[in-house]
Amino acid sequence: METTTQLKKTALHGVHKRLKARMAEFAGWEMPIEYSGIIQEHMAVRTAAGLFDISHMGEIEITGPESLPLIQFVTSNDASRLQDGQIQYSGLLYPEGTFVDDILVHRFRQDHYFLCVNASNTEKDFEWINRQNRFDAKVEDTSPHYTQLALQGPRALAILRQLTRVNLEGMKYYWSTRGQVDGIDALITRTGYTGEDGFELYFSPDYSRQIWERLFEVGSAAGLLPVGLGARNTLRLEARMALYGHEISEKTTPWEAGLDWVVKPGKGEFIGKAPLLAQQQQGISKKLVGLEMLGKAIARDGYSVLLAGEVVGAVTSGSFSPFLRKNIGLAYVPVQLSEIGTMFDIQVRNQRLPAKIVSTPFYTRRK
Repeated sequence: METTTQLKKTALHGVHKRLKARMAEFAGWEMPIEYSGIIQEHMAVRTAAGLFDISHMGEIEITGPESLPLIQFVTSNDASRLQDGQIQYSGLLYPEGTFVDDILVHRFRQDHYFLCVNASNTEKDFEWINRQNRFDAKVEDTSPHYTQLALQGPRALAILRQLTRVNLEGMKYYWSTRGQVDGIDALITRTGYTGEDGFELYFSPDYSRQIWERLFEVGSAAGLLPVGLGARNTLRLEARMALYGHEISEKTTPWEAGLDWVVKPGKGEFIGKAPLLAQQQQGISKKLVGLEMLGKAIARDGYSVLLAGEVVGAVTSGSFSPFLRKNIGLAYVPVQLSEIGTMFDIQVRNQRLPAKIVSTPFYTRRK
């Protein structure tokens, strides 16, 4: 007799159903993929604002006197550079130098760090960090304690300003602060995964519906729309932001993915350091590049990249770009074939269709 796995639901699941969102499984969760349509939601974030329920993301907290040594050992970036309230993008790596996950490291205090991790990797990351913990530090999966909303777009600040006394204008990119949103205690961060300005709100799930509805009360006139994971994917692709399981995985290193800046070999010992230094010295064999299709077809994830009829690489992400009105994608190709302007074919079902390497990010917001 077959057993069906029960999908997890965020505290706003009922709200999404009431809004008639198209729901689907994602990383073990039943999540909204779209509400009014991916293109409309995508353009709302680029021109006004969008609100995402991303409560499926994982939160891991590390506390204790040796929190920093543990963070330094399991991540590739240098967390010793962080000040209280500052955030850092980093790699959680295997001994081979490939990705366990890509994460955000928040420093609250010298003895308290907060990690935001990918939903599909929460349990794996938690177990991996615990396995490496030979330090005077405590590791806790605190994901159930948080709803996480992302308010993104050029009008995000003006909308959120109406519900908080926090000095949002004074918040720098990749920083956080604590304050109240509509009278509810929250962690407010300014990172983003769309290529636009915006804020993330972490707070008790008990107040999920209140804050969601209040944001729409004050933001609807400014064009705020609910946005699903479909547009989240097209937005991050335009901004060339990596997605675990696509651009990065247990088979890719930061050098190959163009994430050199998250590796700080000078900080001391960390997991994966030796293989990364060896690869840096020997040189990489493959490189992540941006592609633009020259016709109407879309280069879907997993499609083969061909040169003179031979398979030389694979597409990791591909989509129609609603803002740029082009078909774009990311792919791994041999490093000697990675120059901008290089022409390839993409195997689209039974056709070989032309594409060229272009510079990335495909989209950069005007500040």
